Amino acid sequence: MKIMKFGGTSVGSAERMRAVSDLIQDGESNIVVLSAMSGTTNALVQIAEKLYQNLNDDANALIDALHDKYKQVVEELYNTNEKKKQANELLSHHFDYIRAFTQDLFTIHEERAILAQGELLSTALFQFFLEENNISSVLLPALNFMKIDENEEPDAVYIARNLQTELEKYPNINLFVTQGYICRNAFGEIDNLKRGGSDYSASLIGAAADASEIQIWTDIDGMHNNDPRIVKNTYPIAELSFDEAAELAYFGAKILHPSSVLPAKQKNIPVRLLNTMQPDAKGTTITADSEGGKIKAVAAKDGITAIKIKSGRMLLAYGFLRSVFEVFERYKTPIDMITTSEVAVSLTIDNNKFLNEIVGELKEFGQVEVDQEQTIICVVGDFISERSGSALKIFKSLEEIPLRMISYGGSKNNISLLINTADKVNALTLLNDGIFERSTHNA
Repeated sequence: MKIMKFGGTSVGSAERMRAVSDLIQDGESNIVVLSAMSGTTNALVQIAEKLYQNLNDDANALIDALHDKYKQVVEELYNTNEKKKQANELLSHHFDYIRAFTQDLFTIHEERAILAQGELLSTALFQFFLEENNISSVLLPALNFMKIDENEEPDAVYIARNLQTELEKYPNINLFVTQGYICRNAFGEIDNLKRGGSDYSASLIGAAADASEIQIWTDIDGMHNNDPRIVKNTYPIAELSFDEAAELAYFGAKILHPSSVLPAKQKNIPVRLLNTMQPDAKGTTITADSEGGKIKAVAAKDGITAIKIKSGRMLLAYGFLRSVFEVFERYKTPIDMITTSEVAVSLTIDNNKFLNEIVGELKEFGQVEVDQEQTIICVVGDFISERSGSALKIFKSLEEIPLRMISYGGSKNNISLLINTADKVNALTLLNDGIFERSTHNA
């Protein structure tokens, strides 16, 4: 069985849905995981914000606009009046449900229920289209098997058991459609895997189903060696290891959700990144293997804050770092990079929600300096080979760029550099020119 996940742009219009229906009919047994139609989740977030502010008239206007958009999709997608009627009745049901929240108290639980409507709509409309075209398939509600525990982590045992139960109901069906992103929490309430979570859904479902392959279909032909939105002459990487892909996803490559690599890695299931606009393109294949001694790609992560704690108490003090880390643990704030000297420790975070509280506690240990508007540049490959000269290439390429921090050695797959965000475009361009050989563009 194969998992095929399609993102918002891949199902963003009637035309794109038709293209997806062609791709999934390949004679194999497939579970198709769909995101919400492009723009839907953002619209639902805006609606929720208005409801939080008790701006119900504004919320209703946004709801009406989104409903109208879906009506147009229905008109374009179906050929028969019967299916158009069925689809419009479905829309009325979902949008009446959303409008009902303008009449009552709005909380985080209602927000999660609203955000789930995008995936529920896209999968139902797509299933109607398959039915209209006599394509044998079944819509599997993700809320029947996707679950997170009290720590907001996927309950892998529950997912595997209940997914199998759902599949066993249809022994003669080879094509299933389900929602990405949405799930239930430990209390049985509607919840989600956070933004970008449809990739995570696909990987979790693939692991639960012991899939032969997980395909992530987007609007770009694989993971590129650099950010194609910023740098000219980038190219897709044919092969990556799980660890290399995880580093790139975490440090800014938008094509893949960072969490989605681990379930596939644990089950050693290949992941392929493919392009719905160019389905014949090779894309990127992610497996356990890696080509050693080679720089593969560069990614950039914005919104970084650097914190430096300087204290004479660090010298020969074995408990100092533990005390510092405990501050971040108390505020559930992950650390991206860290460097140390005899009297100072510098680290970075990407979540400033509790920055003031964290800095306040850190001041108990010494002098604290905070630099915002920073960017982590992540250079990924297999740097285990001492003969590769990778570090020399990187630092020579960036000799014009002031480097705030350098992290090298914590992973054989990653050299991370902290720079001012204002220098990001220049840094990515310089790296593209300095470290990638033109003869290996399709490597």
